[in-house]
Amino acid sequence: MNPELRADCSRCFGLCCVAPAFARSADFAIDKPAGHACPNLDEAFRCGIHTQLRERGFPGCTVYDCFGAGQHVAQVVYEGRDWRRDPASARRMFEVFAAVRILHELMWYLTEARDLPQSTPLHAALDDALSTTQALRDAVDELTPERAEHHRERIAPLLREVSAAARSTRSTSPGRNLIGAKLRGSDLRGADLRGALLIGADLRSADLRDADVIGADLRGANLAGADLSTSLFLIQSQLDSASGDATTKLPPRLRHPAHWSAAQATAKTRRPRRR
Repeated sequence: MNPELRADCSRCFGLCCVAPAFARSADFAIDKPAGHACPNLDEAFRCGIHTQLRERGFPGCTVYDCFGAGQHVAQVVYEGRDWRRDPASARRMFEVFAAVRILHELMWYLTEARDLPQSTPLHAALDDALSTTQALRDAVDELTPERAEHHRERIAPLLREVSAAARSTRSTSPGRNLIGAKLRGSDLRGADLRGALLIGADLRSADLRDADVIGADLRGANLAGADLSTSLFLIQSQLDSASGDATTKLPPRLRHPAHWSAAQATAKTRRPRRR
């Protein structure tokens, strides 16, 4: 995957800690309005509780992915001028960041789609979509989150076409409202799970190969032993919001979240001894 689409916080100004708003909830310990810096952001634009975010009530921060929008806006668009030293640019910088984040996520999906062997007949369309997406991102003076969202809506049918081609030999639709669903060991190969609510679902040992999971909400889902090795449009933030273990199979472009190992270790220490 293009490294340009991977977040590099060391080259950013903590934009994700300032631009978006968040509300006190299970994901965030406090309310924060848009455009205001999180109190945990230090002078060096680093999170002061980065290693304790989950323990301190900020799991929502651990599942956020800007797809490289942060460093692009900080270093390319604003050429290293941060919002503290240039407060007059802050509002516009945050707006551009929100728009670029949308477009970079779309570029991630389009790049993945082009790499699928079933997408060969659609390569010209995918190349054109990638080109126009990048051109929109680079037309900074005209860029707004609304324009980015409108562009994403225009590209969505192409991604659905790629998905249908990749799942053509086996396609099921188990539904969209799967909150808390008992799907342990289920054969979900080629399933259409686009935008599905899988919050708290039991997906242990489920076969999710070639399932389209774009936009699926996997918060609290148990993926231990599941096979997602060829799941379509799976992104890191979905995994970060779920639980799993070392036996969960993932695409090579993604990684096992650190908290999965920690949870597994905790479970082992709590396991009662046999007498």
